[in-house]
Amino acid sequence: MALLHVDFFSDVLGMRTEMDVILPQPTQGQIGIAEQSANATCQTLYLLHGMSDDHTIWQRRTSIERYVAMYNLAVVMPTTHLGWYTNMHMGYDYFTHIAIELVQVTRGMFRQLSTRREDTFVAGLSMGGYGALKLGLLANDTFSHAAALSGALDAVEVCEHPMDSNPLWVNVFGPADQVRGTDNDLMAVAERLPVDKRPNVFIWCGRQDFLYQQNLRMRDHLNALGYDLRYSDSPGNHNWECWDEQIQQVLQWLPLEGGGNPWR
Repeated sequence: MALLHVDFFSDVLGMRTEMDVILPQPTQGQIGIAEQSANATCQTLYLLHGMSDDHTIWQRRTSIERYVAMYNLAVVMPTTHLGWYTNMHMGYDYFTHIAIELVQVTRGMFRQLSTRREDTFVAGLSMGGYGALKLGLLANDTFSHAAALSGALDAVEVCEHPMDSNPLWVNVFGPADQVRGTDNDLMAVAERLPVDKRPNVFIWCGRQDFLYQQNLRMRDHLNALGYDLRYSDSPGNHNWECWDEQIQQVLQWLPLEGGGNPWR
């Protein structure tokens, strides 16, 4: 695998921003890694960070590069600061940046990335779990599978019962009494999405996580609507020990080319 640290200019954000990218690379003789090959085109996972982190965190807290080494899969890890992968009420258009611009930029820079919906996936944790499901629902022409780990999946609850008096929530989502029913309300978005536009969804949350009830409500909502949902929960909290384990489950769930990593 090749690891690239990319600084690039975003026209949508009007500023320089960053992403890290893992690309399949044909290799022989790497110690501890089986021989790898890469096809002319590869599948892509856009992997999103949570509130306190950035584009580097998945590499620093998990073995994501090792986990994907035997798949024909690129992993794109962007940064969106505290933008919640949303076109902010007062701030930047992070949803447009990720859903449209980032996909165009990465496919332009790395011509081996498949442009097919069935080869393009998104996953994330916490704030990134919200972003992943939002991208899967609202950018469904691009993403076929969306995975949320410990996702903050109910923006209505987040805004109506904020963790503190931080004005962030109004800056991101707007006034609390105006969030319900908008594109920021994933319950509402899921309900109005036609069957043929729906992504496959993976949700996991630890039972000791403060977001557990939100995940249960989303599970019940998507099941009632007939979504193709893989839901699981297990003992665990809001931490990297859990996410390192669960991102491996996400990779097994995705329809990936290749046979996995027999040496891990």
